[in-house]
Amino acid sequence: MKRCDRPAPRDWVDDAVRLIDADTQRSADTHLLRYPLPAHWNVQLYLKDESTHITGSLKHRLAKSLFLYAICNGWVREGTTVVEASSGSTAISEAYFAKLLGLDFVAVVPAKTSPEKLALIEAQGGRCHLVDKAPDIYTEAARLAAESGGHYMDQFTNAERATDWRGNNNIAESIFQQMTLEAHPIPEWIVVGAGTGGTSATIGRYIRYRRHATRLAVVDPENSAFYGGYELDDLGYQTGMPSRIEGIGRPRVEPSFLPEVVDTMIAVPDAGSVAATRIASAALGRRVGGSTGTNLWGAFGLIADLLAAGRAGSVVTLLCDGGDRYAGTYFDDDWVARQGLGLAEPAAVIAEFIATGHWSG
Repeated sequence: MKRCDRPAPRDWVDDAVRLIDADTQRSADTHLLRYPLPAHWNVQLYLKDESTHITGSLKHRLAKSLFLYAICNGWVREGTTVVEASSGSTAISEAYFAKLLGLDFVAVVPAKTSPEKLALIEAQGGRCHLVDKAPDIYTEAARLAAESGGHYMDQFTNAERATDWRGNNNIAESIFQQMTLEAHPIPEWIVVGAGTGGTSATIGRYIRYRRHATRLAVVDPENSAFYGGYELDDLGYQTGMPSRIEGIGRPRVEPSFLPEVVDTMIAVPDAGSVAATRIASAALGRRVGGSTGTNLWGAFGLIADLLAAGRAGSVVTLLCDGGDRYAGTYFDDDWVARQGLGLAEPAAVIAEFIATGHWSG
């Protein structure tokens, strides 16, 4: 009998999985917040507050899944240098898990990433490798990983396959469980942005798996390729341009994006995202990030459609991260002016919506 054994040491793997599971066990689920809307509309808007994760964003879920996926596939072992291409938040969360496991971590990020995010990556023990052109982060991350004998995590390819979309307290399952006692427990819409495409893939699959009537809307900021790729049915579509709304929007349609599970896509102007970010921060009593503003712009329009049709119901979207990471951008009037973003008009659109239920965005 011919035989070829290649036994892999399991002690480190066993302990790594235990450490990640123990970290999860120490964490509570994230909150589901009600956004203030007129009560007589009989339409409720909820935000799944992902900023309460220990690393401060929705990407904490993804980073955990990516590490477990890579460890259990044998790609990440004791002493492996982990490399990731990121616009910031995923890198912060991955740096946290790398530190938890005693691994070196390198984040390949666009040079225009907010200084607050870079500081958070470094505070978790990660090293930032800046790239001038945002579309170059993929090849540069792969090069650095190969050069160091490390592992390129590649969130943009692995996000949809690393996450257990059937359940295991993924974000979709958590939303539906938390909605159980609400007036309209099955949302008419769930609204999310696309960074990797992994969140929309998870939620869209889960909706179908559980046979819910909920529809999935994906919002997309300026310069991002997802809307164009969806509209043209072209997964190779590219803009080659960076998004000003950090955490969502990509210069290409990422491999993890599954257009087949998306019911509609909404193109959101960057001025609308920033205006909604500031208005939501005032309404909620704390700052939220720019991607939350993008989500809300899309959610407001869908709620207006429900009102126009005389329908009651609920809409759920995500509070992706806190606004403190963007003090020097979305909350800085000088930065907004340099970007040529006029906020008066979109702010008026939102004010009209809150006052009348009409949406002209």
